[in-house]
Amino acid sequence: MRRRKVGFIAASVLLAGLLAPATAAALPGVNDWSCLPSAAHPDPVVLVHGTDDNKDTTWAVLGPQLSQRGYCTFSLTYGVLPNAPVVGTVVGGLMPIEYSASELQSFVDNVLAATGAAKVDIVGYSQGTMVPTYYAKKLDGGGKINRYVSLAPVWNGTNLDGLADFYAILRALRLGSLTSLMTNCLACPELLTGSDFLSEMHEGGIFLPQITYTNIVTRYDHNIVPYTSGLGTGPNVTNVVLQDTCPSDHITHIGLAADPNAIGQVFNALDPRHAFAVPCVAVDGTAPSQ
Repeated sequence: MRRRKVGFIAASVLLAGLLAPATAAALPGVNDWSCLPSAAHPDPVVLVHGTDDNKDTTWAVLGPQLSQRGYCTFSLTYGVLPNAPVVGTVVGGLMPIEYSASELQSFVDNVLAATGAAKVDIVGYSQGTMVPTYYAKKLDGGGKINRYVSLAPVWNGTNLDGLADFYAILRALRLGSLTSLMTNCLACPELLTGSDFLSEMHEGGIFLPQITYTNIVTRYDHNIVPYTSGLGTGPNVTNVVLQDTCPSDHITHIGLAADPNAIGQVFNALDPRHAFAVPCVAVDGTAPSQ
């Protein structure tokens, strides 16, 4: 991974983790619009990536594996800056979350129309856990989601490098608009602990009663600070801290979506009737790419 200049821009990009590579290929078995859900897996799975990434890089490992297991699997690239130059791989997750959630809304409607399903399951990563939350709470998407599996969720925001504290000072001084001069990531300030956006999401509770939630986090997450921001409470909420069952997994934020231990937990969350003991695979901080 290339080195980046330290500062607000670099830290904002790191809010989601995976940096977009130079090229990306369509994933085998993903976005097959002729796929019809089986009785074993009646809900299509929609994958929602994180900041500064896209549908093919984040889900290069998990997407094809879900398809191989018989899931109708779909992914979208959301939040692309309208005037961004198209050079190499398209990068998304940069527009305001409200904007991206409307894109997810349209995508889910297309998935349901194509597959004939009544609901989808969501698997989100980092910012991709908050975009579906806005969709569920503000765009009437709650009734269209059955299971909601979150990798490195950011329910209570992040104070990465003290940015939440810094942004709070700017807001107190009525200088919050200055952040637009520091980063092109319009979603990033919304993900900072204490943001107006997160306060709005927590009104009435962030977890909807009709959805089953699973939160998968790593203690070594250096981007969601503290990592416990991704934990929640409720009768329909399950928290999985990877190191509780696999202490030798040192995965950080980057690579979590490809971590074999995390992927095993995703499979169990999507199909709890056939849950299995996830083998503990030692990971030194980066997951294998395939």
